Amino acid sequence: MKEQAQELVSIVTPTYNCENFIQETIDSVINQSYENWELILVDDCSNDNTIEILNLYQKNDSRIVLIQLARNEGAAKARNVAIEKASGRYIAFIDSDDLWLPQKLELQIAFMREHEIALSYSSYQKIYEDGTNTNLTIQAKPKLDYQTMLRNNYIGCLTAIYDTGQIGKVYMPSIRKRQDWALWLKILKKTEYAYGINEPLAKYRLRNESISSAKVNLIKFNWKIYREIEGFSRLMSLYYMLQFLLFYFIKKKVKPL
Repeated sequence: MKEQAQELVSIVTPTYNCENFIQETIDSVINQSYENWELILVDDCSNDNTIEILNLYQKNDSRIVLIQLARNEGAAKARNVAIEKASGRYIAFIDSDDLWLPQKLELQIAFMREHEIALSYSSYQKIYEDGTNTNLTIQAKPKLDYQTMLRNNYIGCLTAIYDTGQIGKVYMPSIRKRQDWALWLKILKKTEYAYGINEPLAKYRLRNESISSAKVNLIKFNWKIYREIEGFSRLMSLYYMLQFLLFYFIKKKVKPL
């Protein structure tokens, strides 16, 4: 049986002052067993040594593309610029401090092709800021639909891949936070289900900065998605917000969000 050719995967990475982590992130992409990819790095006006690092990688690997924004506009804008630039059939996401395991793309693209999946994701591990293991794995649900996703963002952005061959290019709304969740909701209006891989294929880095304000921002941007992005009434938005808060506080008793 003839082996299928590798479809091009476009990998979207926004960067901003990430000199301490970006080399590990890019190396985890370069070390993928699946080799037909392009990594589109969109820098959001970094003022540390991020650009110098990115330039070196771009010079050494023709699959790496660097775009620099003229002004700081946030991760949603940076990701959308990368999506617009993307040439691949598949759009994948990894942030500038996260890591992929070596067979991530190979396993996930094979899974999507075999089952004709438009949006997929996987389990992932959490690591501390210094890279050491937390021994905590976030397990992927087997499948998700739009209604389920309204209750909470069950898809780790660093694990998500969507197929433009089935649904075209889909962009994130221009909000500062939770834009990835809003994107999955948009995609789930185009396809019935997203499907998960139980095996952990990525590592999410827990950052120490801004932890104290995270909860307030989470609630604020959840409300924004319900009211402004999804266009729900106040009553319906309150209904979903209460569901989210119930899930959040139950989860906090067991493990951190």
